[in-house]
Amino acid sequence: MQLKLVPGNSAGTVTAYYLSSKGSNWDEIDFEFLGNLSGDPYILHTNVFSQGKGNREQQFYLWFDPTADFHTYSILWNPNRIVFSVDGSPIREFKNAESIGVPFPKDQPMRIHSSLWNADDWATRGGLVKTDWSNAPFTASYRNFKADACVVSSGKSSCSGSSNPAWLSEELDNTKQERLRWAQKNYMIYNYCSDSKRFPQGFPPECKSA
Repeated sequence: MQLKLVPGNSAGTVTAYYLSSKGSNWDEIDFEFLGNLSGDPYILHTNVFSQGKGNREQQFYLWFDPTADFHTYSILWNPNRIVFSVDGSPIREFKNAESIGVPFPKDQPMRIHSSLWNADDWATRGGLVKTDWSNAPFTASYRNFKADACVVSSGKSSCSGSSNPAWLSEELDNTKQERLRWAQKNYMIYNYCSDSKRFPQGFPPECKSA
């Protein structure tokens, strides 16, 4: 999906683009863009839920102004990994760690959702900065949505063009691994896998294999 985010004072707003299944044990893969005061950078908030459990946040600044033009935000989701990418550069990889007891979203079909909502109880500086409604309406723009996916109908899955499409086994090559390290070194501002205050009893098991 290509997005252009709310310009100006967007504090308190969240622009979201995500995959989600239904039910109390849902799976979800999130891109959320946390608004900010004019001149302060947006925060790109990512999360992965499996069987209703999330708390796997990584947050990033972007290396461009996401309100000035459209940029492409992509999700690769296959049985082995989830990769979040911005303009073709991976920023996060969440690997399947079922072998060490970490649930991975692979058994439930998910739909695409997008929204723009008021989250001023937490979105900007932990809720300290509220939405300034004198700036309404707040507008985010979406365009050029594309999906190459397996579609579930009547309980059966069919994949477009092939029973074994290339993305089903896709992984990061050396160049993309370098881009991933670059983004995480220079633009990651929060990683749940290094938040020792949040996990005083020890980090989640997938953090050790990341």
